[in-house]
This record gives sequence, structure tokens and C-alpha cells, in this order.
Amino acid sequence: MIEKLVGFDTVSRNSNLPLIDFVADYLDGHGVASTKVFNEDQTKANLYATVGPNVEGGIVLSGHTDVVPVDGQPWETDPFSIVEKDGKLYGRGTSDMKSFSAIALSKVPEMQAKGIARPIHFALSYDEEVGCLGAPSMIDRIAENLPPARAVIVGEPTMMDIVSAHKGIMTLKTTITGREAHSSLVEDGVSAVMTGARLVTFIADMMAENKAKADPNSKFSPPYTTLHSGVINGGTAANIISRECVFLWDIRHIPDDDPMSFVDRFNSYCETELLPKMREIAPEPNIVTEINSIVPALNPEQDGEAEMLCKAITGQNSSSAVSYAAEAGQFQEAGFSTVICGPGSIGVAHQPNEYIEISQVHAAEQFILKLIDRLAE
Repeated sequence: MIEKLVGFDTVSRNSNLPLIDFVADYLDGHGVASTKVFNEDQTKANLYATVGPNVEGGIVLSGHTDVVPVDGQPWETDPFSIVEKDGKLYGRGTSDMKSFSAIALSKVPEMQAKGIARPIHFALSYDEEVGCLGAPSMIDRIAENLPPARAVIVGEPTMMDIVSAHKGIMTLKTTITGREAHSSLVEDGVSAVMTGARLVTFIADMMAENKAKADPNSKFSPPYTTLHSGVINGGTAANIISRECVFLWDIRHIPDDDPMSFVDRFNSYCETELLPKMREIAPEPNIVTEINSIVPALNPEQDGEAEMLCKAITGQNSSSAVSYAAEAGQFQEAGFSTVICGPGSIGVAHQPNEYIEISQVHAAEQFILKLIDRLAE
């Protein structure tokens, strides 16, 4: 099943429908009905399905179907074919995170043979890698149409450790409009590029403040809200004062921080410090910031059902936190008790020659089998 799912090129820019259709047909072959929740242009879909009785107290197993691109990466094997070597399975999505979904799907016959008294719900999403865009519509449908679930387990790669908290993320795009002029006449123009550079520095300064007041006992690494710009474009030539500059940035916030507080500070700096001086030279300069996506943080739950269930299955006594964002926060925001627990390492995710250790596959397999036994009791 891992080989089947990895074989679908579901890089986020592509449709995931061939994979979703395969899963739907597979489940239908076992007498399990599934529901697709499409995007607006019907090119992608989430899928959810229930194995077992349609009653309260079920467990949701959640995974995203999209993967990050392989373009420009020095892969030694075909990224969309499984290659087994030295106790590892190589392929895009083996760790992040098709293996979790594949292992769970492969156990549908065991779920049915055991006669589970509480259901297992599958929840497969699209476009997680580009801002967790697909899951919210599916989560809404699950909340509306399925009996209340006891817990959600999101199978992001954690080496099968229990993760009870993750940072949230907000992605943004800032566009600066200046006025063009010859670069020898700096007082006649307004440089969008140099203004953009000042704003990126302002973002870095806000992060430095967060670092200075970070809680040393935090489970997060780094233990504070980070702000980062990864792309910046602007200008047309070295001797032209630039008219436009665009940069992309993100805020990865710990659960206790409100990302909008940083956006408000940023906008206030633009309105009070930069724009008045820019408009002394020309009326048209402007700075516009758009929020592209918002993913809520996952907060630790006091005696949360999902965490207690995973501890009982794994025998672990503690949980940890991760700095990446995931769909877990979206499930929790909708009222579900949620944790992250899945096979593979985030350290090899998004990398060339991504792999999962076969020992991790076996560990996840045992986890799912123990979950089935628990639900059959």
C-alpha cells in the first residue's frame, strides 16, 4: 500500500484525484463507503470514510495526500517509486506522510475481521503542504455528518512519539510600490526595494525580541515565535530606483502568541514611520500586506482523550512539541481532541532521497493493530 500511494505524483501543484479515486475504490472493495469533499474547481478532493459502526467514540486517522516538489533535488532513485535499501524505503512521501495512511488503509480487513465496536474514520486531505488549505472543508463535514469522535490522530512523522503541541503559521505577502527615477537622483524617487529591505529587517527585529524573552523551559525548538522572509523580488536594473518590491514571509507562532499582534505592529510601522516619508516625495507609494493562509497552533490538552489513548497504546509517559504546523490545530479548533503520532522522521521530509525506516513501518503497524484491538474490546 505504501508503494501504491507513493506511486501517485501528488505534488501540491498537481491533482490528487487519481490517489483519492484509488483509495475510494479500495475501500469500496471492502464494502466501505467514502465521501469526497472537492475544491472549488473539482481538481482536488479530500476523502473521509468510516470503518465499523456509525456510533460515537470513534478514532479519526488523519493524513494529507500531497507532497512537496522534487524539482532540482539530486534524487538517486525515482522519487515516485519505492526502492528498498539498507532497511529503508526511499520515495517522496514515505516519511511525510503517505506511509501512515497506507499502513492504516492496509489494515481495513483486520478492522472488519475484529468487528470493532467503535469506528475508525479515515480523513485524507489535499494541499496541506501549501498552507493546510484542504482540510478545513473536510473537518466541517466530519463534524456535521459523523457521530462525535473520541480522538484524532494526525500521522505526521514523529518517530511514533506523541506530539501534543505544534506551532501555528500565518503566511503573508507584502507589496511595496515606490516611484521610479534615475539612481543618480535619489531624492526624486522612492525605492521599493530599499523599503522592502527595511521591512524585512523590522521583521527580523521582532523575532529577536521574541528570542530575548523566550521561555527556556518551552518544549518548542526554537522556543519562541519566529518570523521569516523566504522570497523577495523587485526592481528592474541597478541604475533605476525601483518601483515595486514583493516579499513573502511567515509567522510561526507558539500557542500563547497571537500572530495578528505582529501583523498589527508591522502595519503600524508602515503607516507611521515609512509611508509618510515616502509620500513626501510622491503621492503614489504604498505598502499592502495580504494574509495568504492561517493555520492555528495545536495546544496541549489537559488529560486530553487523544493523548491518553496514544499513551495507553505506546506505553509512553510523556509528549513533546514540534515547530512545524500541521492540520492537527485545525481539528482541535473544530472541537476534536487531537495529537500527532506517526512513523518516520521530519528530518528527512522535503529532502532528496526521502525515506522511512522499515522498523518505523513495523512500529506504526503494531500501533494500528493495537488500536484495532482496543476498539474491538
